[in-house]
Amino acid sequence: MNLDELKFDENGLIPAIVVDDETGKVLTLAYMNRESLQVSMEKGLTCFWSRSRQELWLKGETSGNYQHIVSITADCDCDALEVRVKKDGPACHTGAESCFHNPVLGEKNDKFQLEGLYRLLESRKKELPEGSYTTYLFRKGLDKILKKVGEESTEVIIAGKAEDRAETIYEIADLAYHVLVLMVQLGISVEDIQKELASRHIIDHKVKQEKMTK
Repeated sequence: MNLDELKFDENGLIPAIVVDDETGKVLTLAYMNRESLQVSMEKGLTCFWSRSRQELWLKGETSGNYQHIVSITADCDCDALEVRVKKDGPACHTGAESCFHNPVLGEKNDKFQLEGLYRLLESRKKELPEGSYTTYLFRKGLDKILKKVGEESTEVIIAGKAEDRAETIYEIADLAYHVLVLMVQLGISVEDIQKELASRHIIDHKVKQEKMTK
C-alpha cells in the first residue's frame, strides 16, 4: 500500500507493534514517523522515533540487538502497524526478551520478576549467546560493567535533576539492569541484597545518626 494511506497522528507518529515472527510474541510497542518508517523499509531493520529524546532510534545500534524486518502490515484503519521481525537478542533494554513482562491481570509469571531477570542474566553469562548486549558486557569484563553502571548513574542524576519523570524511570531501569549484571559478575545474589536491606531496617536510625555526626 502507499505510505500516504497511513494515518499518522497529530505529532506525525504511528504506533508500531513489534512481534517475534517465530513465536508470535509481542516484543514491544514503539512509534514511527514517516522518516523512521522509510529508514526501516530501506534497511530492513526496525527504526523508531524516540518521543523522549526527540530523535530517530535504530533498534540495536548500541546494544547489537537488531530486529530484522520480515513484514510490515497496517491495521484495518491504517493507523497502527504490526512489524514482524527476527531478532538478534532481547527486545527490552532490561535484558528481558519482551518489553511486556509486568503482569496486571491474570496469573503472575515470576520469569520476569527481579529474580527471574537475575536468572536470565546468569544464563547469558554461562551461554554467551551471540548478538546479545549482555554477552558483550560479560565478555568485556568487570571494568566495562563498572563503567556502564557509572554512566547509567549519571543519566539517572541528569533525568532526576530535570524532573523528567518518564526519562528518570527509563534511566533507573537501565541502571537496575546494569547493577544486576554487576551482581551476576561478582556472584552477588538478589537474596544477598535483600538480607542486607533487612538488616539495615533494624539499625537504620542508629547508622544515620552515626554518619551524620562524623
